[in-house]
Amino acid sequence: MAGKELSLLPPLLLAAAGLAGLLLLCVPTRDIREPPALKYGIVLDAGSSHTSMFIYKWPADKENDTGIVGQHSSCDVRGGGISSYADNPSGAGQSLVECLNRALRDVPKERHAGTPLYLGATAGMRLLNLTNPEAAANVLAAATQTLTQYPFDFRGARILSAQDEGVFGWVAANYLLENFIKYGWVGQWFRPRKGTLGAMDLGGASTQITFETASPAEDPANEVQLQLYGQHYRVYTHSFLCYGRDQVLWRLLASALQTHGFHPCWPKGYSTHVLLQDVYESPCTPAQRPQTFNRSAKVSLSGSSDPALCRGLISELFNFSSCRFSRCSFNGIFQPPLAGKFIAFSAFFYTVDFLRTVMGLPVATLQQLEAAVVTICNQTWSELQARAPGERARLPDYCAGATFVQQLLCRGYGFDERTFGGVTFQKKAGDTAVGWALGYMLNLTNLIPADPPELRKGTDFSSWVVLLLLFAAMPLAAFVLLLHRACSAKSPSAI
Repeated sequence: MAGKELSLLPPLLLAAAGLAGLLLLCVPTRDIREPPALKYGIVLDAGSSHTSMFIYKWPADKENDTGIVGQHSSCDVRGGGISSYADNPSGAGQSLVECLNRALRDVPKERHAGTPLYLGATAGMRLLNLTNPEAAANVLAAATQTLTQYPFDFRGARILSAQDEGVFGWVAANYLLENFIKYGWVGQWFRPRKGTLGAMDLGGASTQITFETASPAEDPANEVQLQLYGQHYRVYTHSFLCYGRDQVLWRLLASALQTHGFHPCWPKGYSTHVLLQDVYESPCTPAQRPQTFNRSAKVSLSGSSDPALCRGLISELFNFSSCRFSRCSFNGIFQPPLAGKFIAFSAFFYTVDFLRTVMGLPVATLQQLEAAVVTICNQTWSELQARAPGERARLPDYCAGATFVQQLLCRGYGFDERTFGGVTFQKKAGDTAVGWALGYMLNLTNLIPADPPELRKGTDFSSWVVLLLLFAAMPLAAFVLLLHRACSAKSPSAI
């Protein structure tokens, strides 16, 4: 009996294997072809404190799909932002060379000519353009002169509006998290039910808050209407100039010099010499600027590790005295009720991440965040250096930065314990940095269509059937083998 069973096994296995092979042959060769060719795009994010270059990539045959564009590589430009070259415009262009040379290596040579290259400047250049338009124009001209020397498809260097910066950051975040539209595994597009996320960006010179709202904005300057993948979005956005991390630090420094003669936000045991020219020539400190001062004078200033006095200095940055709308955030700016969940990136992320990882403090609730701020502001200079010896340059300002973030979210934007629970502090989505640069490129290259994509299948229906039969055949072969072994074990003649 066992011999008969054994003789049946090879034909059954051969039949299953043959069926599997036949099914594989039935799959169209185009479904197992080589990966498609890629296209690339380059964006130079010319921020107030530094410039970053992002190289994006996407399949060449799927330009209008979603969830396709991702980050290929990035490069941080050495030195300050291009606005810091107001007195030396040629230096702005020269500063970009190292990263542009890297782009020559990162983008395949045969793709150079077809790769769009953009430079977008943000709040640092907006400030320079307000105070010295000629210098801003010279800086952009110098950057343009450098960028046109490269073999990419250069499409311009310009200063983004405050509204653009907020909206492009919101678009990028929701695009990466597939909140606009999603491509299902059966090859059909659908709109996720989870809705969109609000976006909060904290740069060096400005901060932005952007979120979808159901009602029209009482101030038209704070509303943008978008048509993405056939869906209409009404978006509230506002950018607060001079409320970026670096400019806030200058404003606090000016207030400390004016009010205390010491810096309550700096750690006790830390002291440095402050050049008055740097403090008072910031475009964000005119209100604190003395009528006369010695531009070349340096003043010695020490820290005192005083959380309460530090909070008092930062509270002065927010004005809640008047609002001509039904509701405002601060400084008389209209803001509708907070809606949905939020993602906070850039300096929001770096500040909270320092509290979580370096200080080891929980920040999941507003109460925990406030306690963490008090803890870090009580640290002495020697205690901070012991915790993060590699971050000496930024260490003195973490107390001020953390206090500002906490006050901005709680008092400025009006987050409470419930709404704060929906805030995620995040640097990337997958392998792609969250920020306005991706949204800028998606917009300028038309990678997000206004109309809905057609329903389409990634694989022909017949191919799906064949593949399903293939996967069904393999377990069948395994079942036959197990059945044979079980029968053989029970048969006396098999002993």
